[in-house]
Amino acid sequence: MVKIILLTGILATATTCADQAAHKSNVDIDHSIKRGVDFLVSHQNTNGSWGNATLTKGLNIYAPVPDAHQAFQVASSSLALHGLLETGDQRAVTLASITRGEAWLLKTLPNVRNINPRATYSIWAHAYSLRALASLYRCHNDPAKREEYRRQALIQIKRLERHEDVNKGWGYYDFEHVTAKPSGSIMSFTTATALLAMHDAATTMTIELPSVVVKRAVQSIQLQRNPDFSYTYSFRHRWAPRRPINRPAGSLGRSQACNAALKKFGDAEVTNEVIRTWLQRLFDRQGWLDHGRKRPIPHEAPAAVSGYFYFYGHYYASECISFLPQAEQAKWKQKLSALIISKQEKNGCWWDYPLYNYHYAYGTGYALATLSRCK
Repeated sequence: MVKIILLTGILATATTCADQAAHKSNVDIDHSIKRGVDFLVSHQNTNGSWGNATLTKGLNIYAPVPDAHQAFQVASSSLALHGLLETGDQRAVTLASITRGEAWLLKTLPNVRNINPRATYSIWAHAYSLRALASLYRCHNDPAKREEYRRQALIQIKRLERHEDVNKGWGYYDFEHVTAKPSGSIMSFTTATALLAMHDAATTMTIELPSVVVKRAVQSIQLQRNPDFSYTYSFRHRWAPRRPINRPAGSLGRSQACNAALKKFGDAEVTNEVIRTWLQRLFDRQGWLDHGRKRPIPHEAPAAVSGYFYFYGHYYASECISFLPQAEQAKWKQKLSALIISKQEKNGCWWDYPLYNYHYAYGTGYALATLSRCK
């Protein structure tokens, strides 16, 4: 009897400690989210968008005008809006900001085009606007609004279909363009980004995706996968799989998105054990990604890591966590939320790469969505 009582007391104490830890974790997340939301609300452009092309530096990423900056702004604003919506913040000032952001996005999206075939950055605008539209759909019950979100999502999916590379999947550079559809460099992570965005839109808004395009995109990522589930940077990099950028350290951010995309679309090779392995690597080998964070030159960090993979990789890691059994998700969420909170700036934003003046919006959008999934 004494042993039973003692054991019961130990279990009760352990449960209480776990509950207290979970409560403290959520309190920290809520505080961090509020600061991030306040940053986006206070740094929104008067027209409802976020970010612009005014903050330049000695070396700027290639961005032919006008379509590249349109794509950057739409993608960054979409991520900011997506992040705000996922937090569920119901303060009047936040709802007003969301309304302005929604109005700008719905007005701008039909005009998103790719004029210069050398840089198809519009892929990012199409993909992340689908995320924002899916979030809007989940947050509104008005049938008319929902029908408009669905209509706009169908347009973006058609645009992705139009810009699919002739060799399957999506990239964003084609410096030797000779075909009507892109025929440049397919990227594993760009393809994964588009697939996951389309999946979110399709499952949220009951949209039938173009099955042939989806099948080809899945095959594209599979062809860029190494046996250890690192993924080559691009299709052409398959012929140099042991270059640093294509090895596990260089793939640390990409593997989260690629694994998530393949698992969403039924690839049996991406098991829960694969998901666990790469989540653990994300934390154990954090230094590889963090070393590239805030560096102004793309791929200048060891293993050719670029700063813009930082919050991108962690955002998709939060998606990977959702595949695991419910009982083990909490420990991963706690690790991930603690890491994201530790990277928050004094003014409440998050950023990882100086991309003109878009990085504060997309970085904060990624982080808010990631923390919201961790609660």
